[in-house]
Amino acid sequence: MSDSIKSTKRVGSSKKVVKEAPKKFEETHFVDTQQAVWNYSLFTEADVRYFQNGTHYQLYKYFGNKQLEVLGVQGTYFAVWAPNATFISVTGYFNNWDKTSHPLKVRLDNSGIWEGFIPGIQAGEAYKYHIHGFNGIKLDKGDPFAHFWEKRPFTASITWQTNYEWKDQEWMKHRKKHNSLKSPYSVYEVHLASWMRPDKHDEESYNTYEQIAERLVPYVKEMGFTHVEFMPVMEHPFDGSWGYQGTGYFAPTSRFGSPQGYAYLVDAFHQAGIGVILDWVPSHFPYDAHGLFMFDGTHTYEYADMRKGYHPDWNSYIFNYKRGEVKSFLISSARFWCDQFHTDGLRVDAVSSMLRLDYSRSEGQWEPNEYGGNGNLEAIAFIKDLNETLYRDFPDIQTIAEEATDWPKISKPTFEGGLGFGMKWMMGWMHDTLGYFKMDPIFRQFHQDKFSFSMMYFYDENFMLPLSHDEVVHGKSPMIYKMPGDEWQKFANLRILYTYMFTHPGAKLLFMGNEFGATQEWNYKSELQWELLQHVSHGGMKYCVQQLNQLYKSEPALYEKQFEPGGFEWVDLNHRSDSVMVYKRKGKKEKDDILVILNVTPVARHDWEIYVHGKGKWTEIFNSDSKEFWGTGDVYNPSIQSKLVDKPSKCYQLKVHLPALGAVVLR
Repeated sequence: MSDSIKSTKRVGSSKKVVKEAPKKFEETHFVDTQQAVWNYSLFTEADVRYFQNGTHYQLYKYFGNKQLEVLGVQGTYFAVWAPNATFISVTGYFNNWDKTSHPLKVRLDNSGIWEGFIPGIQAGEAYKYHIHGFNGIKLDKGDPFAHFWEKRPFTASITWQTNYEWKDQEWMKHRKKHNSLKSPYSVYEVHLASWMRPDKHDEESYNTYEQIAERLVPYVKEMGFTHVEFMPVMEHPFDGSWGYQGTGYFAPTSRFGSPQGYAYLVDAFHQAGIGVILDWVPSHFPYDAHGLFMFDGTHTYEYADMRKGYHPDWNSYIFNYKRGEVKSFLISSARFWCDQFHTDGLRVDAVSSMLRLDYSRSEGQWEPNEYGGNGNLEAIAFIKDLNETLYRDFPDIQTIAEEATDWPKISKPTFEGGLGFGMKWMMGWMHDTLGYFKMDPIFRQFHQDKFSFSMMYFYDENFMLPLSHDEVVHGKSPMIYKMPGDEWQKFANLRILYTYMFTHPGAKLLFMGNEFGATQEWNYKSELQWELLQHVSHGGMKYCVQQLNQLYKSEPALYEKQFEPGGFEWVDLNHRSDSVMVYKRKGKKEKDDILVILNVTPVARHDWEIYVHGKGKWTEIFNSDSKEFWGTGDVYNPSIQSKLVDKPSKCYQLKVHLPALGAVVLR
């Protein structure tokens, strides 16, 4: 972002422009080395201007702490934004937490930036900013730009950088293909603390990032997922928030180790050919004393008007998207994770709450925008800038919106009037599908429209189908117990549901534990029920999901045109009373087309007639009732009887055996 100095040199008859490195501060300014804190700056006038305008997206290179050498002396440079502060000092173990001995200098350009270089401070020092703020208030705050924090319940920041020697060059070189919307996109959603613990009975026990890599990477690889999604890894004080109430927007949590440990985890996934998506929360932040709230005694990061600035649902505060400095802060955070930690995608939390002024508010609790509508125009502009910036700088990543309303064009480009996300969670599909499968099979015939409705609006957005953590938390019941019937029927129903999910157009997301049919709701204080895998029912479910991932990745018809209207066709929805539904997924080549038949009743059906146009030869490639999945294995199709009934239209009659509560896939 800094302005570079250019000189022009004549070489022969041509001119060659050579960029010279910007001069260091000490080369152009007097540095008073007699003070406890030396006057020093990394900012240029241009940096400050961009920061204030909301267009500086690399603030992590300037703010926070930076270990430097100034005039031959090692130390740390600190910079913090606190526009209404009257005094700021750095306090830590290095000065016995003295609140006055190391005051920072305020810039004289009204930027609100306080900065300075402290000799002798190296990496690993705990510190806070002591702030005298508005109306004489005194505060001790963590560093919003720190890369490393003390492990909670301690709340100080730590001087540290993110340097790491990456070994994922091959992945980064070919990432565009893996992240493309025309490639398989199957996501395993993980809460790092509770996936597996050293002691499942001790919520204070955590595996390190390196230990997580040792266990999680081969597991995700074995299961066949293309991507893993971490619930927020950004530093946060309270485990019960699952990471969604963050204080460190530039720091991986210290619960599992250092930033380098986190980089090692991402690197390990990349070397295994698996992408990493991060949950990122620009919608709200908590009121913890050491965090962003009332940072300098005033509403610095949040809206001052609590009709816009407070989230009643989450008892937290909303970023002031109108303020240039806040916008620069947030987009810099998003960019930081992509730049410094090679993140392959960001799942942006609670987008609905950002877009709507009336979100979770009754009449009189919100004020319409200047046009009389309920849209937060500042947040909308921020989101568009966010996506434009990320896709400009990292064109091979994806941004994914958690958005549950009918807001139009969430995943359409900004030049088409959209918000610019790559994908959007398909919450309607999730609710309708779970509602349908929860029914006793005898009643499903009356609700087929609930099952088929998703394709009425699927092409409005680029959708991801989520069966996420939100569906298996306290009070929601685990996936297996959402299914009706006895134990065998529950597993059979869940296998059909997953088959439907993996053969429905769109990207997929499955929360940890769902893959083997966890029997308890997700508990962030413990770990997954790994002991269940000793049972053939749960082991069979796990293997079924593994094979569905393999099916998804190996069949071009399931991903080549997954976001195109020509990639899907209803073949038979005319057998409501039998609850048999048939659809086709189409690839670029007719020979790649596949046929999916779902029998969602506990009645086996032999020689079921299906009329299909196109190719005439079909082979069974997947059967959810396979013995390997803990099905009966009794009803399958060693061969498919096919008869041409109309040559001009290439219409064939197929006769297929359908297992009870089973799904069959033909190619």
